[in-house]
Amino acid sequence: MAIFTIIRSAINLGTAFLFGCTGETITEKSGHLNLGIPGIMCMGALGGCRGVSIYLKGMDPSNINAFTLLLMAILFSVLYAGLTGMIYAFLTVGLRCNQNVTGLTVTTFGVGCSKYFIKGINTQNFNYASESLGRLFSFSENMGDFWQIFFGHGSLVYIAIIVVLITSFVFKKTRVGLKLRAVGENPAAADAAGINVTKYKYGAILIGSAVAGLGGLFYIMDFLHGSWEYDVDAIGWLSVALVIFTLWKPDLSILGSFLFGMLRILPTYISALPRDIAGLLPYVVTIVVLIVTSVLDSKENQPPAALGLSYFREER
Repeated sequence: MAIFTIIRSAINLGTAFLFGCTGETITEKSGHLNLGIPGIMCMGALGGCRGVSIYLKGMDPSNINAFTLLLMAILFSVLYAGLTGMIYAFLTVGLRCNQNVTGLTVTTFGVGCSKYFIKGINTQNFNYASESLGRLFSFSENMGDFWQIFFGHGSLVYIAIIVVLITSFVFKKTRVGLKLRAVGENPAAADAAGINVTKYKYGAILIGSAVAGLGGLFYIMDFLHGSWEYDVDAIGWLSVALVIFTLWKPDLSILGSFLFGMLRILPTYISALPRDIAGLLPYVVTIVVLIVTSVLDSKENQPPAALGLSYFREER
């Protein structure tokens, strides 16, 4: 049925948002607003393509080992995205530069680098690589349309869900998560309590960037079947908006990313719905959520108190 196909496509596209949103949530919990996420996702996509290209070099596509291919793609994606994130971390944590300006600079850098360097990567057999990645953990080849909603996805979809669940558990149930949240709420108080604020900020930005980079990898190698498109940064901006929509709660990002994916994918199946209007809907919904949470003034639904503010230890 068409409705099952639409839902499955929405989940697929939503996975790119899910990686980006989770990565940004981890970063923001440390008190850093990383507007460099779109550029970091572009670099993650570039790194993933580089890893796939290295693996496929001189290889017969029929001999592809999907598991090894996945590891190579993830390794290079995390490496490229993590290094880009560390540039942002060094500037905002080490040098205490303005987070908004630095983030926009990182996005410009990431988008430009990815557009330039992708031209030097041989993408000839990427369609075969995409098919291999899609079949690795897919169990629905002989199932009906309904069951494909749950079991008809590529490996990175299930990895994204696992990452979100682990992130939510760490934030709520572990000392590391509680300390990270303390750093984001009041770094001076956390520092006075003996928490290494700098270490937690660097760690959150590095891990968050690596996770977000996987969103770029997924978008190119899974959703677009190995075809490079220049709108990875648009997925990144929507991922940043999704953090607000989900109220900085990783577990809500699963539903939020599915909704954003649905809004983005609907014009493909419903010709009467203009694509430009559908593209605006996620931002409109996010603004509504922001207004409602501000009016209700619930502390649980607010961003970290120190979000976007540089921490000067000497002023403690």
